[in-house]
Amino acid sequence: MPSAHLTPKVVDALICPDNKKKIDYFDTEVTGFLLETRVSGGKTYYVRYRTTRGTVRQAKIGNAKILRLIDARRQAQKYLAQVALGTDPAEQKETLRQVPTLSEFLMSRYLPYIEGYKRKTLSERSYIRNHILPQLGRKHLDLIKQSDIIALQHEMRIKGYSRGTCNRCLRLIKHALNMAVKWEIPLITRNVAQGVPAYEDPPTKERFLTQEETQRLFEAVILSDNKMLKYIVPMLILTGARKHEVLEARWEDIDISAGQWRIPKTKNGKPRYVPLSNSAMQLLEAIPKFNESPFVFTNPKTNKPYTRFYKSWDTARRSVGLSDVRIHDLRHSFASFLVNSGRTIYEVQKILGHSDVRVTQRYAHLSKNTLADAANEVGRILNFKF
Repeated sequence: MPSAHLTPKVVDALICPDNKKKIDYFDTEVTGFLLETRVSGGKTYYVRYRTTRGTVRQAKIGNAKILRLIDARRQAQKYLAQVALGTDPAEQKETLRQVPTLSEFLMSRYLPYIEGYKRKTLSERSYIRNHILPQLGRKHLDLIKQSDIIALQHEMRIKGYSRGTCNRCLRLIKHALNMAVKWEIPLITRNVAQGVPAYEDPPTKERFLTQEETQRLFEAVILSDNKMLKYIVPMLILTGARKHEVLEARWEDIDISAGQWRIPKTKNGKPRYVPLSNSAMQLLEAIPKFNESPFVFTNPKTNKPYTRFYKSWDTARRSVGLSDVRIHDLRHSFASFLVNSGRTIYEVQKILGHSDVRVTQRYAHLSKNTLADAANEVGRILNFKF
């Protein structure tokens, strides 16, 4: 292996013989520092060293036609100092190459993962495509800073997105980076988004139907031009199920004899069983069947399940002065009726299919009369005389 005291002039003059593809010239000033010359005319600086385990490795420093000799030599000395301290520069470079960009990680690892257990990922894809990738997609995971996440939140607010939308986007990033840590992506040892505070959400709008309002709504849907609305809306009220669960219900999952409805795949990806009240079973027995359709709430025009029924729903609710009532409020009201009738929060949690009782507490609205009765119990028990 030839050696030479490398100087700028020497570097320019050294060439590769025609009978070889390449040749290395080792610097006499810094041990292990070398210049590789190729028959093509290309020249590259490298540093060769032996690791603490005795393996000979070589790390690339840079193109000799671009990088100054003095800078290349200093870089070689830095590498050799790292080796002396037990670090392998070549291994570090290889590790850096293994760190994906946020775009690569989200599209090739994270989305396939959540699609394996989530029923729908349209909202996640939307947040990633419209908000996260345009601003952070090209950054490698190890280069993303907490300030980058905060800047993304701020940018979304400037564009007019609600605090709730910003917070949902933040939760997605936090979960994705948590998985990066869990999956031991190289150099990712902590979640930089974890300390980013969410915006304070405005108070959740709660709307619970009274018994009288429910009766008015029931009478309105009976009169609807949509002949299936009088079955769909009561089913939502009587079971507390989500809209898509009702619309996608199949006869094969209804067990009248057991008084049970099996929902094959729910929000968390697992099946759940909804108890059917006598009223719900009477409702199901009254539903007309169309051309042997497997769906409970079949659209007679298409012989397929409804995908939307907003127009007929909106007409019905407005006709009885309930324009502020949303479809999801029927689920709220179901929980409210149960709790106000004395059922426990844990019973409601089980019926609604919540994995966390804290989620159920959002729906467990108690009427003022119920709370007053509860408070009066103490007075009745103690029976103080004043």
